[in-house]
Amino acid sequence: MRAPGLIAVLAVLILSLMGASVRAQTPDDAVTPLDHLPALRGDYFRIESDATGRPYHIYVRYPEGYEPAAEVRYTTVYLTDGDSLFPILAANHLFLHYDEQLPEALVVGIAYGGFEPSVNRRNIDFQSPGDGVEQPGAEAFQRFLKSELIPRIEANYRSDPGRRVLFGQSRGGAFVLYSAVTDPDLFWGRIASNPSITPGIESLLEPAAEATRGDLGVVVTSGTRDRADLQAEAVQWMQHWENQSERPWRLHSVRIEDGTHAANAPDAYRAGMLWLFGQDDAP
Repeated sequence: MRAPGLIAVLAVLILSLMGASVRAQTPDDAVTPLDHLPALRGDYFRIESDATGRPYHIYVRYPEGYEPAAEVRYTTVYLTDGDSLFPILAANHLFLHYDEQLPEALVVGIAYGGFEPSVNRRNIDFQSPGDGVEQPGAEAFQRFLKSELIPRIEANYRSDPGRRVLFGQSRGGAFVLYSAVTDPDLFWGRIASNPSITPGIESLLEPAAEATRGDLGVVVTSGTRDRADLQAEAVQWMQHWENQSERPWRLHSVRIEDGTHAANAPDAYRAGMLWLFGQDDAP
């Protein structure tokens, strides 16, 4: 039988031999900084949430030229489903900065540490209340963001509290819309990519909470090759809010030609970010 922590020790030794710099926080929590992938240079920490009762793995991508001691503060993008979306979107942000003059940003990936249902609880965290919903966890997950994660990010990194962006895909997109309705001020910008909002659509159509600022924006994207029912749900949500005489945010919808449900998340991110930052010619 292996001694406690042996696996972590072996992992550290192997990575060291490969030339990677390894920072061991605890015997069973070894962290490998991505020192040799500059597009993903940043930080990592694990956080135990009181709000949800679960741990999360948080990855932070630094903007190009980031200096912790500098006075400049950056837009901060929070990614749900960080297990899959962080490596894709965080690195791609650099090219959007180069080619589209999008402002550099801190990119924060909120990961579970695996896709197994025993570990990955996105089905609970992103679920809004509604008919037939057994475990609505969106309210608790939003408390985690608001009271635990965001304060820690803004205390330890050069994050601009006035320029927070939330991105979510599929059920994560539904959570983006839940957040927009229930706590508009929490994020300056929101991008919901191919949101899957049933069950739980009822709470996404309820009157929105009051906002204290007038520059908020919500983008909803749909791929033309996504499931027909999901495209219809996105249209239903947009039409509902476009018909409201008062709403706390500007709205923008994007159709991604030939876009599928998940593979075109970078296109959704690009279109949403360009619109939020005033690129009127964004698709």
